Amino acid sequence: MPNKLTDILPELEAIQDHNLRKLVQTVWEDAMEIGGWTIEILEHTPNSFVPDDEGVSFPQHVSTISRLCMAVEEVLRDAHGDLYDINRDTLIAGALLVDIGKLIEFRWADGEIQQAEHYQHLRHPFTGYGLCFKHNVPEPVLHVVASHSLEGDIFERRPESIIFRHAELTDYELSQLGS
Repeated sequence: MPNKLTDILPELEAIQDHNLRKLVQTVWEDAMEIGGWTIEILEHTPNSFVPDDEGVSFPQHVSTISRLCMAVEEVLRDAHGDLYDINRDTLIAGALLVDIGKLIEFRWADGEIQQAEHYQHLRHPFTGYGLCFKHNVPEPVLHVVASHSLEGDIFERRPESIIFRHAELTDYELSQLGS
């Protein structure tokens, strides 16, 4: 049974900058507290936050996308060196944080997943950005969080956000094949 965040998100350990790793963990812990989540509950929470969803769990989704991002970065670095100026720690931290707002859009209460008030007003790119900003997450990581979804289509995305967006779209579109 998992009992700490790195048990369900081992990709945290891939962040080389100790301070950034600690910030990402702090944001996760704060979001979990706000939403009433525990590691055990999250491990069994579907990514869509719909109780009867048979898909992957929320932590599995975050972990998968983070690993896809790391793999893409590695291939690009091997093929092109530093041509694209990709910051691996920013990429991993962003991948681990882009959906953090879902933990405050939804909450665990009375033994079930419920929509929180935030869900009626803001999507997770906004709530996630606010939560990350509250904890002084660096601007390049904030960019990934804010620009990863359709709300980011008005921005010129940095390399880390481009990689994340394509990794998530790949995972999402493939998951829809069986639906």
